[in-house]
Amino acid sequence: MAETVGDYLLERLRDWGVEQVFAYPGDGINGIVASFGKADNQPRFVQTRHEEMAAFSAVGYAKFSGKVGVCMATSGPGAIHLLNGLYDAKLDHVPVVAIVGQTARSAMGGSYQQEVDLQPLYKDVASEYLVEVNVAEQLPNALDRAIRTAMAKRAPTALIIPTDLQEEEYSPPKHVFKQVPSSPPSVPHPVVIPPDDELEHAADVLNAGEKVAILVGQGARNAAAEVRELAELTGAGVAKALLGKDVLPDDLPYVTGSIGLLGTRPSYELMRDCDTLLIVGSNFPYTQFLPEFGKARAVQIDIDGGMIGMRYPTEVNLVGEAKGTLRALLPMVRRKEDRAWRDKIESNVAGWWEVMEKQAMLDADPVNPMRVVWELSERIPENAIVTADSGSSTNWYARDLKFRGRMRGSLSGTLATMGPGVPYAIGAKFAAPDRPVIALVGDGAMQMNGLAELLTIRRYYQLWTDPRLVVCVFHNNDLNQVTWELRAMSGSPKFEESQALPEFSYAEFARSAGFEAVAVDSPDQLGTAWDRALAADRPALLDVRCDPEVPPIPPHATFEQMKSMTEAVLKGDPHAWHLMVQGAKTKAEELLPH
Repeated sequence: MAETVGDYLLERLRDWGVEQVFAYPGDGINGIVASFGKADNQPRFVQTRHEEMAAFSAVGYAKFSGKVGVCMATSGPGAIHLLNGLYDAKLDHVPVVAIVGQTARSAMGGSYQQEVDLQPLYKDVASEYLVEVNVAEQLPNALDRAIRTAMAKRAPTALIIPTDLQEEEYSPPKHVFKQVPSSPPSVPHPVVIPPDDELEHAADVLNAGEKVAILVGQGARNAAAEVRELAELTGAGVAKALLGKDVLPDDLPYVTGSIGLLGTRPSYELMRDCDTLLIVGSNFPYTQFLPEFGKARAVQIDIDGGMIGMRYPTEVNLVGEAKGTLRALLPMVRRKEDRAWRDKIESNVAGWWEVMEKQAMLDADPVNPMRVVWELSERIPENAIVTADSGSSTNWYARDLKFRGRMRGSLSGTLATMGPGVPYAIGAKFAAPDRPVIALVGDGAMQMNGLAELLTIRRYYQLWTDPRLVVCVFHNNDLNQVTWELRAMSGSPKFEESQALPEFSYAEFARSAGFEAVAVDSPDQLGTAWDRALAADRPALLDVRCDPEVPPIPPHATFEQMKSMTEAVLKGDPHAWHLMVQGAKTKAEELLPH
């Protein structure tokens, strides 16, 4: 039997080391689906419940494996559904390749069923590389370039393959004009280091500073040891952008935790009081949480020259890979003997963790959501992977969860879309099947798409050497983050018609799907529930009834935010008294001495 274009596509993916394709079938990719059958499902076709979830799973896989994630969908609606996940990859700089079908070439331009002009549709999201393959000889070069570009640019790319071409006999490119060969699969990993004079300038700035702060993002992940060494030399505190939460563990006494609206008070004070700032691998956008303009001299290190110097008026911009650049910089940095600045940072951090514990232990109705994550922190394995969804639960992931050991974690950092928590966890399990994975998800995200993906987990969990995948649902029957944004940003009371969610038992649904399922409606049950879930021999779900009126108060609530909150209450918020009591209790633990 002759090898088809679909057959060769899978062969080339195997050559690249691709072990699974997250996908949903449709007649626009029937030729490729048939090839999976002929290839004994190698690479594995991982069937999600929706194409958007396939893209999110590919993003999660890429984030936690360091390899390219591959997703696939049919023409028309399937290709459209991939877009949100692909934009998540684009904005968080994640290598993902999308393979999408298209109507037969003979029907193109004829308003055929499911014919969508995919090139302009995908032009923005796959701007680094997008190609429609129209003859077999195109395929090797097109696929190889899509993968290489995704890895080199840390971006999504896309391949469009018409359905009739997928079933045609494959013929390789020839040694003739207008045909383009390709090299064997490989991705070079150059180490880019800035020139010595720029490194010396950066060292001069750091050496002159008396109160040094370091901000790390996901681009610093391969340079954790070097960041620690630099922090020891300079006496700096280290704050973490949300995508860089797993760069350094939180048990280091000078790590101030997350920064920004979802961040900590020690990170806010670190930036407020420093005179020198080093940014490593981060494109953190909220300048109001960085030092006042003109107050601090700043240095930035980033692999992408197009993303550097965008967020703060940096004096020295070092375009280079974080690990290599820091290694070259370290010998030029002098140790600071005066440790008063470091002592102050460590005192602030220690005090903050005490405040976090006291806030987590406050009574609520029925369960304080902060305590959900605090109890997890006490028990989480040191090799766990944590995924978080977008919503008020993200605050507790950012502030209350102590990373330690080899823990990894991520979320939709820049797009901040709802829905990736569970599919990210699925991607994480395929990336690291021997590690436990925990997904922290609000009930809004679970109702949006997380429930269906529990079926995907049930289908594939026996492939994983460690079957533990724990989904924790913050069950408060409220689209809670938006409710708080209404109150704090626009001074509007909660609008029940848009914010209230229908009541549902996530535990019962999960139990029916074969999960270990625990319903929690009392804080005293939390510890036992986490122990049970983390000891289970199969995936588990915690359905925790949380108080929606526990406020996600930022580390520095502005006067305008407090004024808007008061206006919301005065306008008749349906839970005014309870939210004021919970807010006062929570803030008091931060402000009052103990």
